[in-house]
Amino acid sequence: MQRFTEFDFGVPWVMAFFHQDWSYEADNAAELVARRLPDEAGENVLAVRRDARTLLDGLPSQALEVLWTAGSQYGPSFRQTTGAEWTRTVVEVCDTWLSARAEVPQLTGADTEDGLDHRDEVVAEIEPMGFLTAEVRRALVDCAHHCTPDLALRVLLRVIEYAPDASLPEEQYKRLEGLGSALHYGEFVVQNVEFLVAGD
Repeated sequence: MQRFTEFDFGVPWVMAFFHQDWSYEADNAAELVARRLPDEAGENVLAVRRDARTLLDGLPSQALEVLWTAGSQYGPSFRQTTGAEWTRTVVEVCDTWLSARAEVPQLTGADTEDGLDHRDEVVAEIEPMGFLTAEVRRALVDCAHHCTPDLALRVLLRVIEYAPDASLPEEQYKRLEGLGSALHYGEFVVQNVEFLVAGD
């Protein structure tokens, strides 16, 4: 059993859109997301919408701002919107994309794995990461408890990829690989942070 992609997916995939030069691609954050949604990959859009809805249902607006900020290199800005409003905008962009397509197969099997049996393991990986601020760690733990452990783990991987001074002991990286395998991630989801393994 395996996910629909070997690569990152869902909201953490969208977080990666916001690189240093994203403003050259679109006039605003919502337009960037709409432009980046692929024409022929409905599973990608469904996974983003599923994650965004899960975040909206599980976390307060401030925690959403913390996660979007930590998981994105440059934006989106929360000066004129809130975490909840922005996450709702992501859902709306996905809904617009889906409404323009006649048939998009629903997510099934491994693509609906929430990792509920692995909640304690995911939380145990988040809590000791001292290079993350207490606020970010708290939002990630809340995500594991009130959203899904799967979503919390994928956001964690994106956050630590961008975190200043991030470093992973090899033993922890191996545990993250094990969790990724248990959650049916493709080869490159956890591998994105392999460069942070101490000594590499």
